[in-house]
Amino acid sequence: MTIVTAIVVAAVSLSLVMALAWWVVITSGRSGWADTFWSYGTGLVGVAAVWWASGNMLEGRALLVAALLALWALRLGTHIARRTLNGGDDPRYAELRRDWGERYRSQLFVFLQIQAAAALVLVLAVLTAAGNPAPLGVGDVLGIVIALFAIAGEAVSDAQLSAFKADRANAARVCDVGLWSVSRHPNYFFEWLYWLAYPAIGIGLGYPWGWLTLLAPVMMYWLLVHVSGIPPLEAHMLRSRGDRFGAYQKRVRAFWPIPK
Repeated sequence: MTIVTAIVVAAVSLSLVMALAWWVVITSGRSGWADTFWSYGTGLVGVAAVWWASGNMLEGRALLVAALLALWALRLGTHIARRTLNGGDDPRYAELRRDWGERYRSQLFVFLQIQAAAALVLVLAVLTAAGNPAPLGVGDVLGIVIALFAIAGEAVSDAQLSAFKADRANAARVCDVGLWSVSRHPNYFFEWLYWLAYPAIGIGLGYPWGWLTLLAPVMMYWLLVHVSGIPPLEAHMLRSRGDRFGAYQKRVRAFWPIPK
């Protein structure tokens, strides 16, 4: 299967995955399933696309990028699924439901199809990295280090937040422990950092297509920092925590884990 065909099949598959996610969210009433399906779906479709484009054989760089993507998807998808099963919900979706009112179902379907398009950009970056014809080298090692460090950092961030929320004494407090003391959204930072692994693997001399891998970290930064990540979540935190979160904003950077 050619790369073009793999991309087309991936696009249709991701659209179907998010259509199923829409149905599950509507019927269950739990919006967390949307991000669960997105994480697992991006990983599954991405790995399958690399496999198809590689002639139904995962080896070398194709095996490397597929393994990194699968590890990312399993970690993130499982974390969100557990949170959803335990009754946790994403306040961003709750806000969307209030804003959309009677149009919630139709608007949510469109919103999740947009997420499918975003996932396709990530799959394209993974496919491009896998297609780098150069022998395995330093860039691949760097990509592995970036990906594993980012996955571990996001896992630690999520664990610290979960532990903080589990303590009833923290019900009205703002999480500012561990990694959350140097970034208001360390999980988002590490999520963005992970996608830098693919430019490290895919960009090389004599392979101009490798520059397409930069689409993944650029898009993720824009979404997380300016669109669907930090802005709506911080608006919710200001409503629910008020001055406490306002003081936290003044004390800690929003994204970069660098002390002010």
